[in-house]
Amino acid sequence: MTTKQPKYEYVSSARLPTRFGDFTIHGFVEASGQEHVALSYGQWQAGDLVPIRIHSECLTGDALFSTRCDCGFQLEKALQNIVENGRGVLLYLRQEGRGIGLLNKIRAYNLQDTGMDTVEANEHLGFDADLRSYDICKLMLDTLDVSQVELMTNNPRKMQALEQLGIKITARKPIDHGITKDNKHYLKTKTEKLGHAFDPHLFK
Repeated sequence: MTTKQPKYEYVSSARLPTRFGDFTIHGFVEASGQEHVALSYGQWQAGDLVPIRIHSECLTGDALFSTRCDCGFQLEKALQNIVENGRGVLLYLRQEGRGIGLLNKIRAYNLQDTGMDTVEANEHLGFDADLRSYDICKLMLDTLDVSQVELMTNNPRKMQALEQLGIKITARKPIDHGITKDNKHYLKTKTEKLGHAFDPHLFK
């Protein structure tokens, strides 16, 4: 009889000093081989309210300092918030380009350069506007003994996804950070077409 491979699996943890503070990095893997990590900071007891951020990978914003999006700015702000709070978790999910992958994101950028918005570009390439899944977040948070969270997000879909997984969201903390002349139209599109909760005055 063949043993079914778990859909998601915890792998290992290690100390990760950063310029924001000393975190612990925890590795997870899907049955498909896709890898994800969580960064935890500080201590808590089971049932405590823990600030968290779910951050989808964005190589261009997180590592290459692009100002076409606000991803890199949000990543830094979330880590700063966690350290200032004294505890928290950042879940870093490897789902580039809202799930379409890096090269398709570059193709979408090319279409945006011709006048399409981010949603139109994804759909022109044959993808839904947002293909991300948050199912692995349940295992990640269970592993870290987190059941009640303050979620740093502007995206109500993330809140719905976690609630459907049985994670209690006590509060939402906006993360309106990193709005530039290069990404205002992108963020306005996410607000109008994807329901992100940005303050409209930020786009004036």
